[in-house]
Amino acid sequence: MHINSSTWPLLEELLMARGPGGQEHEVRNLCVRELEPHCDKTWIDPAGNVIGLIRGSGAASETRGPIRIMAHLDEIAMLVKCVEPDGTLRVVALGGANPINFGVCPVDILGDRDFIPGVLSFGSMHCTNETHQGADVLSGNVHWDDVHVITRCSVEELREHGVRPGSRVVLSQHWRRPFRVRDAIAAHFLDDRAPMVATLQAAALLAGRRGETADDVYFVFTTQEEESNAGALYAASHLPGEVTVAVEVGPVAAEYGTRLSIDPIINTGDEKGCYSRDIVDQLYRAGERCGLAPQFALLVDFASDASAIMGSGISAKGGCIAIPTENTHGYELILEGSIEACAGTLLGFLLAR
Repeated sequence: MHINSSTWPLLEELLMARGPGGQEHEVRNLCVRELEPHCDKTWIDPAGNVIGLIRGSGAASETRGPIRIMAHLDEIAMLVKCVEPDGTLRVVALGGANPINFGVCPVDILGDRDFIPGVLSFGSMHCTNETHQGADVLSGNVHWDDVHVITRCSVEELREHGVRPGSRVVLSQHWRRPFRVRDAIAAHFLDDRAPMVATLQAAALLAGRRGETADDVYFVFTTQEEESNAGALYAASHLPGEVTVAVEVGPVAAEYGTRLSIDPIINTGDEKGCYSRDIVDQLYRAGERCGLAPQFALLVDFASDASAIMGSGISAKGGCIAIPTENTHGYELILEGSIEACAGTLLGFLLAR
């Protein structure tokens, strides 16, 4: 499988859109635009999730019932903790981020009406151990209390822009464009933009085969997955169905036996518990029918919307399919064709009775 002509432009557009948890409107707007043409009904729920429904035929005597396919809108980012008297910002993680995930880089500080440019700084590399921050930087043991954002704005200017504790700070659009590495695509925030594209492609494919599945399918693009799974928990509480499948990126790591390929990772369990054996097997067989060699993996240091929902007791069954990804939560890299392989596997899973 090779990258479709439509995949790269949409992926790049989504990567350029800023989407920190709780403030995903740039990504949400694109998602609605792409999902709406393929669904019988599309809406945004009170939690900010984008939902598209493709109705099933209801023809089979025994079905799995409505199925929820979930990819998330948000990205790892930072939150302003305090504004210093000189206009410097102190920040903390929003989601599973460490300073090393971003490095010293340009950032966009999202105010009430617009954004302010800034620079994420670890301080000078020429300090000695007399400077606490310098010692941590030199040792490579950088924490959030070693980090600050340079704004070159006064406290009053920041206040006028609506920058305050809780404001989001994201990687600047200056550094967001994807980068080709031979047969691979590299970028920040392929988590979860690549799974979003795969899920949108699956919706388009399923729309072209209406009547071939008995079950209603809800394509749900969730908010705040990275820090709390709040959007997914809300959606699962208000949508019908007992089966939830998360679409994710999956780490390429020797300890999990995963490899960088187009073959999707079928997650058997994570830090919140095991996924449903029958859903796991159905996803695996769907991949095989596409001519792929899916990769089983027990991703111990991992979690998804589906495992959070199962762990809360809201959904009876769950599964997770993931695009193999190097450098998860960093400058991520996937192979061309892996998005399409994931979309094809999802379609096969949804069409199977």
